[in-house]
Amino acid sequence: VQLQASGGGLVQAGGSLRLSCTASGTFFSINTMGWYRQAPGKERELVAEITSGGTIDYSDSVKGRFTISRDNAKRTVYLQLASLKPEDTAVYYCNLNIRGSHYWGQGTLVTVSS
Repeated sequence: VQLQASGGGLVQAGGSLRLSCTASGTFFSINTMGWYRQAPGKERELVAEITSGGTIDYSDSVKGRFTISRDNAKRTVYLQLASLKPEDTAVYYCNLNIRGSHYWGQGTLVTVSS
């Protein structure tokens, strides 16, 4: 299983970005895809996740600002980031959780300038 993420970049506070992550390989269709992030000097934290059935969970820090979605046919998960704040600056990692086995993308850097 491999995950390829894209879409990071530099944006001003209040701006928007869209991250994408596509999974390849053979894996069980019932799974959870999500996004984590790791800021400098901090631990990796869950940002948002979505099950193959469409159940969504967000961290409190991004509720109302970020939107996660997925296209099961394309094996792709998206994260729409809006109203970005400098504290959203981090490396964002996509994640695929298949029955407790976690697979990670390479990470994409999001930098929000004030």
